[in-house]
Amino acid sequence: MNFTKRTRILVIDTETTNTHDTDKGADMSDVLVYDCGWAVCDIYGNIYETASYVNRDIFYGEPDLMDTAFYAKKLPQYHADIVEGTRTVADIWTIRRALLDTMERHNIRFAAAYNARFDANAMNRTIQWVTKSFCRYFFPFDSVEWLDIMKMAQDAVVNTRNYKTWANDMGYVMKNGAPRKTAEMIYQYMTGEEDFTESHTGLEDVIIEAAIMGFCFSERDRRKVKMRTRLWDNPKEYPEQTEFQKMIMRSLKERPSFRYGRA
Repeated sequence: MNFTKRTRILVIDTETTNTHDTDKGADMSDVLVYDCGWAVCDIYGNIYETASYVNRDIFYGEPDLMDTAFYAKKLPQYHADIVEGTRTVADIWTIRRALLDTMERHNIRFAAAYNARFDANAMNRTIQWVTKSFCRYFFPFDSVEWLDIMKMAQDAVVNTRNYKTWANDMGYVMKNGAPRKTAEMIYQYMTGEEDFTESHTGLEDVIIEAAIMGFCFSERDRRKVKMRTRLWDNPKEYPEQTEFQKMIMRSLKERPSFRYGRA
């Protein structure tokens, strides 16, 4: 896959609650997004635009699930940020429309996340939940290709001798001896900030994930290594959308009543 300095990528991070009792073993594919942040970036992590949304449908609409969210301890911070106006509260359809508008304005065909499978599934599951399966997919079919920053990091960073030595010194090693590779750890390694901890809030985590992506592309160029980018092992190159497809996308974005299953 060919990327240039002019390529724009939407880096996304979601924070979620789980629809199952986590004490009994959570199904990680069955999660609901209450926080979604994104940034428009180039391949070297330079950021041109950001957005941060709290999903009203889950944050306020599912209080029992919010009480057992993975990072429920962050809820007071969210309430404070909402009062201060640093986070925008909107329903999932408004968030989806804003995200698609951003992609259309910047001619973006790639979305990226660290462990992108989780975020892609979470966004799909949330819109299914809210619309009672009237809308099945967050992104219109073939409108975006997902990139996985974790795969980039594996190839451009984790596989290096320097990272393996650093991870071993830090105690970031799994039982089988393989180095661990969370976004927090990769960021610590690349910046030297060994006391850095992830915020586990959408936009704040997007900022570090964009930086990691930029570091990976820079390492790929510097060391001339092969680096995977795609989330799905699918060699298909998506063609440019036709005018008819773009018209359908605009129509869907302009009719929010679809979220309730009504035309």
